[in-house]
Amino acid sequence: MSRTNADAAPDTLTAEASLSPGLKQRHLSMIALGGVIGAGLFVGSGAGIAAAGPSIVIAYAVSGLLVMLVMRMLGEMSAAYPSSGSFSAHAERAIGPWAGFTAGWSFWVLLCTAVGLEGIGAAKIVTGWLPGTPEWAWVALFMVVFCATNLAAVRNFGEFEFWFAALKVGAITLFLVLGLLAIAGVLPGSDSPGLTNLTGEGGFLPNGSEGLVVGLLASVFAYGGLETVTIAAAESKNPVQGVASAVRTAMWRIALFYIGSMAVIVTLVPWNSKAVVEQGPYVAALGHLGIPGAGQLMNVVVLVALLSAMNANIYGSSRIAYSLVERGQGPKALGRVSSGVPRVAVLASSVFGFVCVLLSYWRPDDVFPWLLNMIGAVILVVWIFIAAAQLRLRRRLDREAPEKLAVRMWAFPVLTWVALAGMVAIFVLMARQPDTRVQLYSTGGMTLFLAAVGYAWQRARAKN
Repeated sequence: MSRTNADAAPDTLTAEASLSPGLKQRHLSMIALGGVIGAGLFVGSGAGIAAAGPSIVIAYAVSGLLVMLVMRMLGEMSAAYPSSGSFSAHAERAIGPWAGFTAGWSFWVLLCTAVGLEGIGAAKIVTGWLPGTPEWAWVALFMVVFCATNLAAVRNFGEFEFWFAALKVGAITLFLVLGLLAIAGVLPGSDSPGLTNLTGEGGFLPNGSEGLVVGLLASVFAYGGLETVTIAAAESKNPVQGVASAVRTAMWRIALFYIGSMAVIVTLVPWNSKAVVEQGPYVAALGHLGIPGAGQLMNVVVLVALLSAMNANIYGSSRIAYSLVERGQGPKALGRVSSGVPRVAVLASSVFGFVCVLLSYWRPDDVFPWLLNMIGAVILVVWIFIAAAQLRLRRRLDREAPEKLAVRMWAFPVLTWVALAGMVAIFVLMARQPDTRVQLYSTGGMTLFLAAVGYAWQRARAKN
């Protein structure tokens, strides 16, 4: 495709024109704050600690630095070109329609599948409290509630996420305060562990570099979900301010919630304690402090995190689908808007999520694992599109519209290339690990298929 055509394509990006700007600044602020506290942090971090030991702190710090760079790049583009398509629209504008098609639809599949996974996880927690109740009924209830929430008005999504995020932030802040008091030896009924758990039981790097690599890969995928705020910003009254504020506070949020909580956990609890994996690291740490009801308390927090992720992913997937259709890259029916909401896109995203739930029951041994492997590395593919798009758009903005650079990537282009090198390194590490190799190849296959379809569509449109 010629440069002229590539540049002209974004002029058709009309997605924002029909959407209702129903999100307030407080919604965006809390979505940005709570977006970094996902179910992956509460649930998935146990496996990372078991593999890496105390060095999981380094793993989260390294992956956190990469995520900060990605968010800075995405923030720069989203502040300059607010769009409900976020990185998909940026990839189209910078690289070509095939890139926007590939990034957008692969992310849509990821989000819709994640909705199903989160529904299953939330239902398991509730059936633990109410044994004998059917798990599928709870999944259906959660799907109906959040589908209805997203169908009604965007402010409903914003309100749910505001309070979900407030609960998550409050819970993890309380955890950090209690943990630091215990480490300092001033929490009643507990003695300071000192450096015993960091240097004992095999030392800081008990499983060597291989353990650190496994922990690094686990930590990278725990950061998924940060992109939602740039999608949501397009439906706020001041999208540029919303994106700029979210991106500028990303660094301290990642450092505090992720790296800080990992440091507290491995200082308080021996990394090889069975409770870290079986009960979850946060429950294990609170149990170590002798806090009564710690397990149920954290189950409530994890339930909130899962429901929050369901809500956010139905929202994000519907907006990505809507933006793709508005750019002529999907079925026109998905682009219908009613009362400022792309309701057909919401329904389609919810139905796909529910199909994933059904597959987990009907075909748990083949189809569902295949689907999970297919989306395993999608977030890395999206990040590569973000970095590649930012490299091209930043130069264009510097030349043609420098006033749009409300957010600037640090040390451009050096840190953008550093981030790209980091992503390639993670792909190499995934190829070396048997557990992640299948995910890498499955995601690669889906990405190549979508890229081929997107390129064929791009060529056909250029001829017409």
